Amino acid sequence: MQALRYWDYYNMTDTFTDLYDKASHKKTFSHLFDVITSRENILLAYRTIKSNKGSKTPGTDGKTIKDIANLSDNELVTDVRTKLENYRPKKVRRKWIEKANGKLRPLGIPCMLDRIIQQSFKQVLEPIAEVQFYKHSYGFRPLRSAHHAMARVQYLINQAHFHFVVDIDIKGFFDHINHTLLIKQLWNMGIHDRKVLRCISKMLKSEIDGEGIPTEGAPQGGMLSTLLSNIVLNDLDQWVAGQWEFFPLSKSYQSKVGERYAKKRTNLKEGYLVRYADDFKILCKDGKTAQKWYHAIRLYLKDRLKLDISPEKSQIVNQRKRESEFLGFTIRANKKGNKRVAHTGIKADKKQKIKKEAKEHIRRIKASPSALNALLFNSFVSGIHHYFKRATHVNPEFSRLAFDLQAFIYNRLKQVGKYEHPSNPPPTYKKLYSLGFKTFKIANVYLFPIADVKTVNTMNFSPKLIPYTKNGREQIHKKLRPDIQQEIGYLMNSTIPNRSVEYLDNRISRYSMKMGKCEITGIELPAYEVHCHHYIPLHLEGTDKFNNIRILHREVHKLIHHTDKEMINVLISRFNMTKSMIDKVNKYRKKCGLKMIEQS
Repeated sequence: MQALRYWDYYNMTDTFTDLYDKASHKKTFSHLFDVITSRENILLAYRTIKSNKGSKTPGTDGKTIKDIANLSDNELVTDVRTKLENYRPKKVRRKWIEKANGKLRPLGIPCMLDRIIQQSFKQVLEPIAEVQFYKHSYGFRPLRSAHHAMARVQYLINQAHFHFVVDIDIKGFFDHINHTLLIKQLWNMGIHDRKVLRCISKMLKSEIDGEGIPTEGAPQGGMLSTLLSNIVLNDLDQWVAGQWEFFPLSKSYQSKVGERYAKKRTNLKEGYLVRYADDFKILCKDGKTAQKWYHAIRLYLKDRLKLDISPEKSQIVNQRKRESEFLGFTIRANKKGNKRVAHTGIKADKKQKIKKEAKEHIRRIKASPSALNALLFNSFVSGIHHYFKRATHVNPEFSRLAFDLQAFIYNRLKQVGKYEHPSNPPPTYKKLYSLGFKTFKIANVYLFPIADVKTVNTMNFSPKLIPYTKNGREQIHKKLRPDIQQEIGYLMNSTIPNRSVEYLDNRISRYSMKMGKCEITGIELPAYEVHCHHYIPLHLEGTDKFNNIRILHREVHKLIHHTDKEMINVLISRFNMTKSMIDKVNKYRKKCGLKMIEQS
């Protein structure tokens, strides 16, 4: 997890661990503002924002992360602290993005300095909130994903035989969050620093350009909005769990089975909630219980959280008879022998969107059959495969999509590429796809076949993976590594001007062969931390060939070329470099004609 390394860089790991530990012991926090405005926390926020793709998107003042990068560390820290003395966020830029159903979703994009401020708040508030969040809430939380939410739903269908589902759609959730109630919820979580609460209140009331000051809602697009939305809905999570899962019984039972039978003898509603942001389900055993849950949830949202449901989108589904939908997937409890199991596929509107995007990529390749456009197509295919391969029926779904697109692709690319079985494709292709599918070769790049994808089992989230405890971090370092297919997709999608197709392709192949690890430190690299180093520099007649390229962490790459002794020592310390690592750095520096690093 990249964030953990950033925490170490800025000495914030112990601070976050302490906040998590105190929150787990139900302590309150009245001096958080000093932590939020600490030099280390502000610089960590900047580093985190800088790594975010949205950092290049300007706010109403037109500034991007490049403008902030021109400031010194001291100037940035001073600017943030000065602004927070009497905090008044700048106007939020309104942007509309198209949803899968064709409707538009409003985004609110704060100015860059306000984004850094929001990130500073989020970093400190998140460990406090994480302790108290429900274990089966999966959206916008550390290490959790939509796939974990799907795994939980499949488990409840397959193992616990919960075949009825209550689907609730909250009407305009992000636009109707009650500000007063949210501040109260933060207080109830133990956040008693009034200066912090006042700043958050001002963030919520940031004027939206062209629309005025909002009286409710938390604009999507801000760094803090996802955490605040989870805090709002955590009340719902805990209430639902308290109705059955965590309901206290007067007598203790040695087994979960005995406890469950005791609960069934009461009038309690048996049901389990699975939530991803504002998209959630409650799974039940029968239709009568589902009806009770539907009305109970509707009333709770209205009376306690001041939110309405969308009646036309909220429903009860018997998954033995028809499909329900969740996070782009379809779910149905079909017969398999003497029991029913979850069969999952792809939503119809998602399939239409995939077809539309595939056609746009193919048209772009036809108009300009470049290696870059071929790589962008491959990034698109890799991305949809990575997301949907958790569906049990992903192979027939994508085989059908490939069949529907076959004539369109062939007719448009037959004049600009060769249609053949891959002959000696690069390592990335061999790693991700078989050679049994014919595909087009465009500018020496083989297009990834849409049909070639197999189901990958969904795994439940492990509650041991907590970044805010020492044991949790050890589990993370032991078990987690970047998903190579996903990161390769990101690499393909990143454009580097004035680079050869050989360079772009070999960069991906080398990353794939090295399993996404830095070739000097062994650190696992997400795509945005990848730098490519020419072992023999280009100005010394080096080439873009595979054997002359090395995959490095971007800071390690800086170390190879740095001449400033103080900065060299900082980077060596930052990565806790061993003698063998420094020897390897010196080997690279020698090839570049640079002075060797002296080891103490």
